[in-house]
Amino acid sequence: MKMNSEITPPTNEVKEEIAGIIEAFNQTLPKKCAYIPRYTGHYLYLSRSDFGSAPLPICRLEWTGKVDHWDFVIYKHSSNKYDINETLFPGMQYLDGTVESAMMCGLQAYPL
Repeated sequence: MKMNSEITPPTNEVKEEIAGIIEAFNQTLPKKCAYIPRYTGHYLYLSRSDFGSAPLPICRLEWTGKVDHWDFVIYKHSSNKYDINETLFPGMQYLDGTVESAMMCGLQAYPL
């Protein structure tokens, strides 16, 4: 696999595709609950607003150059950081590299 410095960050086309995936997933959630994406370089940060609350961080995905193969890191609220060493948490069984699986995992790690 290429090092991240050799991989171009996600293009606008990729971001549009991901926006569609997130929107479709959000349609399955209760009203006023939604995942909210934010991009910084190679990273996609997913926060979630539950029942109209301010969005809270859920996870960080790192772009690997493929839309269906993101590297996942959970946000650990107890330490207020994305923790690459946190590998055992509810929902981890859903992770398959897709954005949808990251959102599924987030629902288990941080239930509505």
